[in-house]
Amino acid sequence: MKGLSFGLVLALQFLTRIPMPMSVPWEKAVLKGALKSFSLVGVILGSLVIAVYALIVGWLPGWFAALVLLSVWTALTGGLHLDGLMDVADAAGSNAPVEKKLAIMKDPRVGSFAILTAIFYLLWKLSLLYALVTASSMDLQLAGMFILIPACSRYLAILLLQTTPTVKREGLAYTWQEHLSVADVLIGLIPIVVITVSVPHAWLLVAGYGLFFILLRRWFLSKFNGINGDMLGTAIEGGELWGLVITYLFILFVTG
Repeated sequence: MKGLSFGLVLALQFLTRIPMPMSVPWEKAVLKGALKSFSLVGVILGSLVIAVYALIVGWLPGWFAALVLLSVWTALTGGLHLDGLMDVADAAGSNAPVEKKLAIMKDPRVGSFAILTAIFYLLWKLSLLYALVTASSMDLQLAGMFILIPACSRYLAILLLQTTPTVKREGLAYTWQEHLSVADVLIGLIPIVVITVSVPHAWLLVAGYGLFFILLRRWFLSKFNGINGDMLGTAIEGGELWGLVITYLFILFVTG
């Protein structure tokens, strides 16, 4: 239990900017507990965004409400994963050999591909949030699916660590991978399973994430021959956008 509780704190410190003013030991049990908690951290993030939505719904016009939700969502993570997305965009856009791409990711300077990717990513996310806010009231079903989005997105990182080699046998991603087991992957799935069986049609969203995982993993292997920390951040950000698209399509074609 100590590993799980400390692991959750470590996962919150690592994946969010939620204040956690305590230090936890950097040891195997805690690292494994953190990995088990990735999807649970997503549930917490999604619940906080939904809570903000409940406070502002009916008080703010659609675009303003969507911008508030996007701002809160981004602030909760501090743009940590967005930075990884930008680094990967610069590297992939270079069309350079793999080693050069990896060097570009480490470069602190921001290139044009990174800037354009961040702009369009945030615009798409804002537009989809606006579409969700204005298309339908957030009932229990949609709230459950919305909470699944950050949970499934962070679980993508766990699946990638379990199934995909790291580009180098060093770094944070490699350290996480060394401590990850199949049991940790299965335990980390529990929050997603609980929400999925509790929310009608939520399996459609989870199935969509299965497809996204296959496509993203194949792309990482073809472009970089593996994964690193920046690519895990890309998976999280890309997963959130993918989940918003699926949820909007659900509203459009299933609920009408």
